[in-house]
Amino acid sequence: KICQLRDNPACADAEHAAVGAASDPGLHVFIPSNQAPGLDGIGSLATKKIASPALLLSRPRVAVLREQGVNSHVEMAYAFTEAGFDAFDVHMTDLQSGRARLADFAGLVACGGFSYGDTLGAGIGWARIPMPGSLGHINSWLLDDHDGVAVVDTGLLLEDCSGAWKAIFAQDLADKPITRVIGTHLHPDHIGLAGWLCKRSGTELWMTRGEWLTARMLIGDVRDTPPAAYAERQRAAGWDADAVADMMASGWGRFAGMMYEMPTSYRRMKGGDVLDMGRHQWRVVVGSGHSPEHACLLNEAEGVLVSGDQILPRISSNVSVSLSEPEADPLGEWLDSIDRLLTLPEGLLVCPAHGEPFYGMHLRLAALRDEHGQRLDAVHATLKEKPLRAVDCFSLLFNRPIGEHNRELATGEAVAHLNRLIHTGRAKREAQDGVHWYHAA
Repeated sequence: KICQLRDNPACADAEHAAVGAASDPGLHVFIPSNQAPGLDGIGSLATKKIASPALLLSRPRVAVLREQGVNSHVEMAYAFTEAGFDAFDVHMTDLQSGRARLADFAGLVACGGFSYGDTLGAGIGWARIPMPGSLGHINSWLLDDHDGVAVVDTGLLLEDCSGAWKAIFAQDLADKPITRVIGTHLHPDHIGLAGWLCKRSGTELWMTRGEWLTARMLIGDVRDTPPAAYAERQRAAGWDADAVADMMASGWGRFAGMMYEMPTSYRRMKGGDVLDMGRHQWRVVVGSGHSPEHACLLNEAEGVLVSGDQILPRISSNVSVSLSEPEADPLGEWLDSIDRLLTLPEGLLVCPAHGEPFYGMHLRLAALRDEHGQRLDAVHATLKEKPLRAVDCFSLLFNRPIGEHNRELATGEAVAHLNRLIHTGRAKREAQDGVHWYHAA
C-alpha cells in the first residue's frame, strides 16, 4: 500500500504480484567456489590456491548509474570504494551523449531515489529542472525556510520547466509554501521563471544588485536588428563578412524571450549578508567573472555551499567579455573569485547549478585556476611566434568544435583571455582594417 501511494500504482501492483512467482525469479548471482585453476590445476578460496590470473592487480571500475531523482549515489560509491572498487558517477545523460560507455566498466550498479525532489539533509531539497542543450538540466535547490521553502534558481521560460515545477508543487511541495525565490545570477536558466514563481506564490525575488540591474537592462534591450556595434565587435574578432551577416540576421533581444516578466522590485543581497531561514543560516558569498555579482550561499553549520555556476564539477563556466564593456577583464575577476573561494573550508558539500553535488571544492577550484593558466600560457606562447585574432585562439582554448551554436560564447571567452593578457602586460593589441590583432608584449 505504501508503494502504491509513493510510486505508480500499476507498477507497484505488478511488483507485488511478481513476489514469489516461480516464473519470475528476478536477478541472481552465482559465485562458484573454484575461481580459477591454480598451478596444480586446482584453485579455490577454500584451499587459498588462487591462480595469478584471478588476482586483481588494479581496482575494478564500477559505474554508479543514475537518472533524475536518484539520491543515494554518493553512499553507493562510498560502499564500492571501501569494498575495493574504483567507483565512477555515470548519469543516463552521460550515456546518451556519449561522454561515457558502459563497456568501459567492469560492472554497474543502479541507485534509487525520489521522483522529483531529493533531500540532501541540512534542510536542502534538490529538484532537477529540464533544459535544452548539452547541459540538459539545471539544479534548483529547495532550502527549508521557517515553515516553507526558499527556491534557489528556477529554469527557463519553457513549458517543460514550468511543467516540472507544477509536478513538484503537486507532490514534494504540496504542503509547503514558497517563502522566497533566490536567483544566484542573471542568466535565463537561473531566473527565467523567477517572475512566474514569485507571482504564483506571492513572494519576493532575492538577488544581488549587479545581477538584478544587468538582467533588467538586457530584458529592456529588444530591437528589430542588432546594433552596429555588435557587427563591429564580431568583425574585430576576425569573423568574415558572411559569418557577421549570419550573426546579424539571428536577431536581437533573445534574453527577453527566455524570461517570464520580472517583478518590478526585488530584495537585495550583498556579500556577507546572512539569510535567516529559521533552523538554518545561509551566508552570501559573492563571485564574479561568469556574471557581474554572482551569489553563492554558504551554510557553515552544515558544511554546504550552493554554488550556482561559480563552481561546477565537470565544466568551466563561460567567462566572456560583453558588448557593453569591451575592455573589461572578466577572467581576472574569475581568478580573483577562485582565490576568495579557496578561503572557505575544504570539506564543504558543493551543490552546483549543473551536475551533481560533490566534495573536494579546493581541488576543483585549483583545477579551474590551472586550466585557465595553461590556456593563457598557450595563447601567450603562440603570440610570441605570430600575431593572432580572437578567432585564431579557438584551437588553443577549446577541445570541442566551434560552430554556429557556440561561436558567440567562444568569441567572448577568447577575447576574455586576450584582455587578461593585456591587463597583465603580456600582450598588446592593434587594429588593422577593423580587425584586432594581438601581439606578445
